[in-house]
Amino acid sequence: MKPEFQALNVRPLQRGARVRTPRRESERLTPGSPAIQLMTDFSIVPAATTAANVSAEEADRSMAQRGVRSLIVLSEAGQVAGLITAAEVMGEAPLKVALARQVRHDEVLVADVMIAVGDIDVISYDVMKTARIGDVIETLRRAGRQHALVAEAGPQGDEVRGILSLSRIASELGIVIETLPVAHTFAEVEAALVR
Repeated sequence: MKPEFQALNVRPLQRGARVRTPRRESERLTPGSPAIQLMTDFSIVPAATTAANVSAEEADRSMAQRGVRSLIVLSEAGQVAGLITAAEVMGEAPLKVALARQVRHDEVLVADVMIAVGDIDVISYDVMKTARIGDVIETLRRAGRQHALVAEAGPQGDEVRGILSLSRIASELGIVIETLPVAHTFAEVEAALVR
């Protein structure tokens, strides 16, 4: 029986070889550059995900290992249940949950501190096709968020196509971008006024 595959021809690497670096269409990105250039596209790069029943500490370790600052939370059925970011994991929420439930900090789950699917705003992939980086920066600044999901219409409803990260945008542009925390509910407004 003849083997299905064949070994490839190889050769020695030449002395003085260099590592190829990525080429950009333009030398430097600017706020006027197409925003889609900075979207992590899940049709190319697999999404960083976690489950709602994972501990918040485990999610934090997973983010660190993957070099990301957010994870999409999936239900057992594989549907988006929420979004967990380093801000939720490292913020006050896990401590408040632990105190309220009288549990150890390592017993706080992703589900306890994630941004629930109903509270996630998305940018349409069709809008992204013509958006500029500056538009994304302004959108995230106004929302007081570090990340934005990009959704595309699929045969069964929304499909999360990608994610935008303010820290990645700032890094690529070589600038500092500050956001102000924005209250999204009356309870958050009331808590901000009490401080």
